Amino acid sequence: MSCARLSRRAKLAASYPVVTKNAEFNHRRTLPQHGRGYCLLRQCAWRRRRPPYRCSRSVAVQQSSEYHHSGGIAEPLLGIVIQGRKELFVGDETYVSGPGQHLVITVDLPVAAYISDATPQKPHLGIKLALDRTLLCELLATADPTDAPGSRRAIALSPGDPRLLDAARRLMQLLSTPRDIPVLAPLIVREIHYLLLTGDQAPVLRQIAAGDSAAQRIAEVIRRLRDDFIQPTSINDLARQAHMSPSAFHQHFKQVTSLSPLQYQKQLRLVEARRLMLSDGVKAERAAFAVGYESASQFSREYGRLFGAPPLSDVTRLRRSGDRQVDVV
Repeated sequence: MSCARLSRRAKLAASYPVVTKNAEFNHRRTLPQHGRGYCLLRQCAWRRRRPPYRCSRSVAVQQSSEYHHSGGIAEPLLGIVIQGRKELFVGDETYVSGPGQHLVITVDLPVAAYISDATPQKPHLGIKLALDRTLLCELLATADPTDAPGSRRAIALSPGDPRLLDAARRLMQLLSTPRDIPVLAPLIVREIHYLLLTGDQAPVLRQIAAGDSAAQRIAEVIRRLRDDFIQPTSINDLARQAHMSPSAFHQHFKQVTSLSPLQYQKQLRLVEARRLMLSDGVKAERAAFAVGYESASQFSREYGRLFGAPPLSDVTRLRRSGDRQVDVV
């Protein structure tokens, strides 16, 4: 990670309040807004901008501060940016998104993020939808399996798809008629999954829906790491679980997550340590040892690299903002 990026993270984290009642997403390009469907979606989300508002597994969110820093584990999801701008850091990669774009994450990923365009008058707005792998597998049979073999990055961003924006708008509108949610929401959620499987991000989604693909085996290893990240990790053991050689496993793991297995485990530890300090009031040194660190100074250095500030400064800032949530999405 470059010094320029680190200094920017530190500057943003130190200069602005943090409010983490959020969830949205980002990539390398910003695209124009997308017609009437997008405008209707923005109006729908704006009317319901105070979180949490849920329709099935979908939620509209609001961010009122100009800059917002967060970090956590992003689980498989679809995120649609409606208003505002956000930067997402995954390993050494940066994703920046604006209105109308949608982002897909297909495995659990440790991420750090900044909202870089939001005001109380024009807050950052977005929708997220948890991806259902069972539903993706069911719908996969209807898609044309023409993708090239091999692992792909488990995060991708695309321009706004008018059909996807329209489906999201209809899902949000169900909040006005709660009695319709049990019947209509599952149908719209199914439609959204189908549109993703047949759209620009189809290769990313198909690799986790296909049985026994390399990406699916990596996803199984990731679930193991999340369940037992405190214990020392053996690359050979993880490779055996994935039915790969150690070198092939390392290559596929980094291709999917942009992180090595050890880097991934380290970020899991840092995210959990942050939660312990913020939610449970645990001191930094104790949190470091609780998540598997043997050196408090090493923990402090690596924490600052990920979250933009040392543990004490970061947690103090979060508490002053009144925020006790640390999920990124």
